[in-house]
Amino acid sequence: MLVLLPPSEGKAASGSGAPLEPGALSLPGLAGARATVLDELVELCAGDEDKAREVLGLSEGLRGEVAKNAGLRTAGARPAGEIYTGVLYDALGLATLDAAARERARAWLLVFSGLWGAVRVDDRIPSYRCSMGVKLPGLGALGAYWRTPMAAVMPEAAGDGLVLDLRSAAYAAAWKPKGEVAGRTATVRVLHAPTRKVVSHFNKATKGRIVRSLLENGAAPGSPAELVEALRDLGYVVEAEAPAKAGKAWQLDVLVDEVH
Repeated sequence: MLVLLPPSEGKAASGSGAPLEPGALSLPGLAGARATVLDELVELCAGDEDKAREVLGLSEGLRGEVAKNAGLRTAGARPAGEIYTGVLYDALGLATLDAAARERARAWLLVFSGLWGAVRVDDRIPSYRCSMGVKLPGLGALGAYWRTPMAAVMPEAAGDGLVLDLRSAAYAAAWKPKGEVAGRTATVRVLHAPTRKVVSHFNKATKGRIVRSLLENGAAPGSPAELVEALRDLGYVVEAEAPAKAGKAWQLDVLVDEVH
């Protein structure tokens, strides 16, 4: 099983560890594209600070993120699972998983990124600020930039099992499963049960809890239909229908009563 996650906007500090080793990151087929984006981002942030802040969509209060990006090559690196924070990752709680569940997390989870394309949770990266919606001066919109390199590596990364896609729209733009892979892909919406409206904050928390539940339980469904049954066995209220056409992803609706 492969679980696709969005990153978090806010990130933990890099710390004092050894700096990034680009060649050690997972999905080595992305190495050239990563180097290009890193070069563009560092050059942007080492120059005109106000321009960099505008390109990155940063408020005055986040001005320090520009300097952080300028120093990415020498900043300390930590496992991506420690760098990414926020609602989804708080609910996922990687640090509190037992050893078996952590091993599954290393094998199953893939976090999409505007800077790195995608990384495993044990890949060591520095803290950075660069969302998939950014348009770098020399590359344009990163969501479009990543499509070609991601299309080359993701079918192999997906293997022949279930793909559980929990990415937000901006990160889903970087790779869309096609053909046979799409047929074994499931996307998830979180709906307020009484109103059937999509929830916002609780959407991220619920997705984090779903991933944690699967990791702790060890359930490894091999298809979207098996995923529906696994989630129901874990206590989630799930509605789903098989897609009408071959080569289309399943959409699962998880119903919740809380919307905070």
